Amino acid sequence: MSSRFEPRGAAEIAQLIADYPLAWLVSRAFHASPLPLLAETDECGAVVALFGHCALRNALVADFRADPHGLILFNGPAGYVPTALLSRPDWAPTWNYAVLRFTVEVEFIGDETRDAIEQLVAKMEGGTWSTASLGPRYEKMLDQIIAFRAHVRSAEHSFKLGQDESAEGFAEIVAGHSDRTLAKWMEGQR
Repeated sequence: MSSRFEPRGAAEIAQLIADYPLAWLVSRAFHASPLPLLAETDECGAVVALFGHCALRNALVADFRADPHGLILFNGPAGYVPTALLSRPDWAPTWNYAVLRFTVEVEFIGDETRDAIEQLVAKMEGGTWSTASLGPRYEKMLDQIIAFRAHVRSAEHSFKLGQDESAEGFAEIVAGHSDRTLAKWMEGQR
């Protein structure tokens, strides 16, 4: 994709991960699992690692212990843009989306498993629930889980959100699209 479809900066990349934390973690052996991940950023806001956890029985654990290299794929807002939204009869339909692709090296960090879970619960529950509610069951669950940090080695991002549309066409799409979240992300690219 051309640079016109690149996000404007590190903050947009981190925001996509925060808004859409469920990503595909893929090993070189082509095992893949959807897992919720948290972005870790440097002082400039660039994503340098993704922090998460998975079940020890997950095939990814053996894969990444043998070869730590893999991919992480995030799908952000996406939606079909039908011709009915535009007043131009010669306009063709399209699909708008924001996606992230990270090449990573996975490091298992068992001593951070509790922290990985607590951070994710805090983000997702917003203080309305705590792992303390699980009682003794929590410790048993922790024995079956391992935390990992996926260190980012390279990244590709595509935010195809109407940047190639005319001002009039863009306004019609944003005003009429049924997915208001997608429309908001589109507006952020203008």
